[in-house]
Amino acid sequence: MKNGFWIFIAVFLALGGSWCGFVLAPELQLGGAKQTTVLNTSDVYPVGRPGEATQGSSVYRANGCAACHTEQVRQTGMTCGVTLTEAGKNPQAVTNLISSLVLINLTKEAADAASAKITAGGGKTEIHITATGPDIARGWGMRQSVAEDYLYDQPVQLGSLRAGPDLANAGARADANWQLLHLYAPKSEVKGSAMPPFRYLFEVRKIGREPSPDALKLPPEFAPPAGYEVVPRPEARELAAYLLSLRANAPLYSAPISP
Repeated sequence: MKNGFWIFIAVFLALGGSWCGFVLAPELQLGGAKQTTVLNTSDVYPVGRPGEATQGSSVYRANGCAACHTEQVRQTGMTCGVTLTEAGKNPQAVTNLISSLVLINLTKEAADAASAKITAGGGKTEIHITATGPDIARGWGMRQSVAEDYLYDQPVQLGSLRAGPDLANAGARADANWQLLHLYAPKSEVKGSAMPPFRYLFEVRKIGREPSPDALKLPPEFAPPAGYEVVPRPEARELAAYLLSLRANAPLYSAPISP
């Protein structure tokens, strides 16, 4: 075969280029990623998940939750607003100046210019940054997801379908009790929910001398028969702990917001 060598070289280059693009380049870009500093503080982000939440990540994966949920908030833009924090020695003049300025839904440059005018008039201001986009309007997050959000995730469970809401910031939206009730009977918390109930993560048992303090307080239409109670198994607690640990809401240099 006269062209065998060149075919081999072409295949080698194609596979090698693909490997460099999909494996080597991301490793060079993100492989050395470290904790970053929360904007305007000395706090670091992210912090490692507690042990129960780490176990819950495996429960999340084992139950195929990533098939219906994503963990990636998308952002399409940002706006700035200027807030007066101190009127200074001539509050009336500053008030008159503010009344002539647009102070919301500004670009960063326009916000800086408005702030400079107020400062020159004797007032003091703060500039607030708000991320915008459909995901943020739905309340799924405060800012776009960035690489630092997944530093301690192995594997990263981004998901590709949103049969249910995005969960990147789920821990900031509900408490442990809500999560457990929603896992056992989704429609008890979200009317018309398409999520299947994960009742095998719970135990339905007869009430002993006293009801368990861990028993779910379910609405009558979802409650077990009289004399029985629903208690979460360890897997349910771990999954709820993982969902509560999903808090991608820290303002970062690469994703600034004003909480």
